[in-house]
Amino acid sequence: MAKMRTVDAAVAILEKEGATEAFGLPGAAINPFYSAMRAHGGIRHTLARHVEGASHMADGYSRAADGNIGICIGTSGPAGTDMITGLYAAQADSIPILCITGQAPVAKLHKEDFQAVDIESIAKPLTKFAMTILEPGQVPGAFQKAFQLMRSGRPGPVLLDLPIDVQMAEIEFDIDAYEPLPVEKPKASRKQLEKALDLLTAAKHPLIVAGGGIINAGASAQLVELAEILNVPVIPTLMGWGAIPDDHQLMAGMVGLQTSHRYGNETFLQSDFVIGIGNRWANRHTGGLDTYTAGRKFVHIDIEPTQIGRVFSPDLGIASDAGAALDGLLELARERQAAKSLPDYSGWVAECQERKGSLHRKTNFDNVPIKPQRVYQEMNKAFGRDTTYVSTIGLSQIAGAQMLHVFGARKWINAGQAGPLGWTAPAALGVVRGTPDATVVALSGDYDFQFMIEELAVGAQFNLPYIHVVVNNSYLGLIRQSQRGFNMEQNVSLAFENINSPETNGYGVDHIKVAEGLGCKAIRVEDPNDLPAAFDKAKALMGEFKVPVVVEVILEKITNISMGVEINGVNEFEELAETAADAPTAILAKA
Repeated sequence: MAKMRTVDAAVAILEKEGATEAFGLPGAAINPFYSAMRAHGGIRHTLARHVEGASHMADGYSRAADGNIGICIGTSGPAGTDMITGLYAAQADSIPILCITGQAPVAKLHKEDFQAVDIESIAKPLTKFAMTILEPGQVPGAFQKAFQLMRSGRPGPVLLDLPIDVQMAEIEFDIDAYEPLPVEKPKASRKQLEKALDLLTAAKHPLIVAGGGIINAGASAQLVELAEILNVPVIPTLMGWGAIPDDHQLMAGMVGLQTSHRYGNETFLQSDFVIGIGNRWANRHTGGLDTYTAGRKFVHIDIEPTQIGRVFSPDLGIASDAGAALDGLLELARERQAAKSLPDYSGWVAECQERKGSLHRKTNFDNVPIKPQRVYQEMNKAFGRDTTYVSTIGLSQIAGAQMLHVFGARKWINAGQAGPLGWTAPAALGVVRGTPDATVVALSGDYDFQFMIEELAVGAQFNLPYIHVVVNNSYLGLIRQSQRGFNMEQNVSLAFENINSPETNGYGVDHIKVAEGLGCKAIRVEDPNDLPAAFDKAKALMGEFKVPVVVEVILEKITNISMGVEINGVNEFEELAETAADAPTAILAKA
């Protein structure tokens, strides 16, 4: 045993738990913790420009790093409240991040002291565990519990609040005697999985809906193997996109009102059985439940028991970790394959492939100003199978999800349920920290980009290179499109006459100057035929300078992107592809 400050014990615990990547901002009430990180040396820290940005960096890191947990650190008062949006984004998508805040001394907490806010109460609804640690001796146990909760059951964020006098207090602590607590995850029984497989094999047109829980469990390979043994098509959710590669013959497309494929919706409507694994039945996936559930049976497997039946009651619900369920289903499927007792779904698969080869949205436009569909067509050509895309909200994200290709787990990083504007840039920086050898490409509209544009400086300072494609129509495009129902365009235009950049008049902010002023490189594209060269130049600049590279594409002002209120009633707005050359997914027809 050794006597040490609580913060020295906490930092030693972080290292032993494997959480060694931190993002944040120092301040008076958290400086003791920073001094411990400096003395210990085992935690790498990236200095953000805004605490909300730091929380999104930690989020992006956790999403990309395959099992590692990102840390966000801030001082007392507004630092904690700035983290709330980050906690919400992580909680909504089942992402573990550890937020650590400084706090006023314990004796001042009820006296309205400077920056003394009850962050525990504020954060509780958005975390698995939030605690202001009032006794120094509780620090090791609080951190131990935090890591167990973040990793057990449905993953999620935790906030630990450290009064400054608690940070400075000394306790007896021996890191060699510290052990992480066991992680608790439910596991489906063989009997449960036999019933699920019986329901599937009794169907004529079954589908597997693959949710983000499969990616969280690191079980994408098991999903693909199960689909191949059963010869059953897979519909990934937005959070599960990449669990099966887009060009796999059993990848049947995404379903939904916005981030979906025409062929995915059509295939789903022809199905008679669905087994959802690690998914939430999110409303933008299902649309109206009468349409979604009509004529088909459902099995729902999810790690969180209370998630089952939350949206609609399945025919069979199973509480289980997605990886454990897939392992069990694989064992049963192999047994039935060996016994030659599996149905032949080759005709059903052929139908799905035919739809996948023909039902596409047109992307091959030559218009100037540029139509957004052409941007995604050129991105598919410019960026390879190993590309990791990062996006969050808006018409850019919706169109990107309709038209881009994703070929592996954790290669589509998206704040799906919360969709906070500004998330993309800081999250992309966290993704680069978590996967330094990956090619990271972020996608934003101009408003999402402007929300936390200052975080580009973090990428320049710490040499975190990625490409940020900004599709600029000088509009809050998604809001403008939704205002059509009110027959108005109210407060959605971002255009103004820029007296310092006349070349941007008509669309306002000079993103090139701003990005360059923050230490990054930037390219503007106004002709669709210049996109390939711009993407090649961006890759070269990123490799040479090791900083973020912005590719701003000037779009036509108004484009309505395909969406609707029912999966059988999506409004396509634009003309559809007549030939393979008109579609971004032409390669998929060959799979």
